[in-house]
Amino acid sequence: MASLDNYRIGFIGLGLMGRPMCLNLHRAGARLVIYNRSRAVVDNLIREAIEPADNPADVACRTEIVVLMVSDTPAVKQVLFGDNGLADGLRPGALVIDMGTTAVAATREYAARLAQTGVDFIDAPVSGGEIGARDGSLAIMAGGSEAAVNRAWPLLDILGKSTIHVGDVGAGQVAKAANQVIVGLNIGAVAEALALAECAGVDPSKVRQALLGGFAASRILEVHGQRMIDNSFAPGGKVTTQHKDLTQALDLAASLGLSLPATHLNMTLYQRLIDKGEGGLDHSALIRLFRKEND
Repeated sequence: MASLDNYRIGFIGLGLMGRPMCLNLHRAGARLVIYNRSRAVVDNLIREAIEPADNPADVACRTEIVVLMVSDTPAVKQVLFGDNGLADGLRPGALVIDMGTTAVAATREYAARLAQTGVDFIDAPVSGGEIGARDGSLAIMAGGSEAAVNRAWPLLDILGKSTIHVGDVGAGQVAKAANQVIVGLNIGAVAEALALAECAGVDPSKVRQALLGGFAASRILEVHGQRMIDNSFAPGGKVTTQHKDLTQALDLAASLGLSLPATHLNMTLYQRLIDKGEGGLDHSALIRLFRKEND
């Protein structure tokens, strides 16, 4: 693992993905200043000799690079520009890296506002779920200037196994929207296929094993297919998050005059799970919808 011994990094958002990402930066030698809306996770990380902050502005005052891994676009806006937000403490030359999944238009707006104060911004959303966050094997899609992305590269190299500089600010979020369309639809396909096998009286584990050797093989079939078979839905990526990301992808498509009918249908399936009170489960729990509706 590369060393970040000379880096002082702020990290905001210590949830399912953020906490293991933060720890990976810490283990690489970075000095971390952290903030999270819920204090319990912060108190836990203090034991790792990581410094707490009172608010995002406090993080900004004490660091030069800040990583965001918060829940959604409104949360990013609040962290950046709300009361005691990062913008109140960031100095010219600072770098903000948004690694969550944020709306494209908002990403470009936030980057432009920060640029007026001499602060660089890149969007670097990730794919790989909690497993990838924990193992440092995330796929990272970066948008921003070449200089800003190069400056962030040592951090991204710790957090992921693959970082692609997709283009200017917002391009990373476009790539993540495409990623979530593929993930959501693929989970739906695997869920329907395994539900079909179950209803036909064929062992779904054997069907999955057979399919992994052919053209239907995918990471979704490998990982989420096994979760479906095991009925193991502790969240690595929540139903609510998948729904939010698909909604953002549809909003982006609508702004471009593009229709995505399969994505729209897939989004409504996740909405049905949320309506059943199962939004906190892993997104592979989509198979529960088919099992219940076909009982």
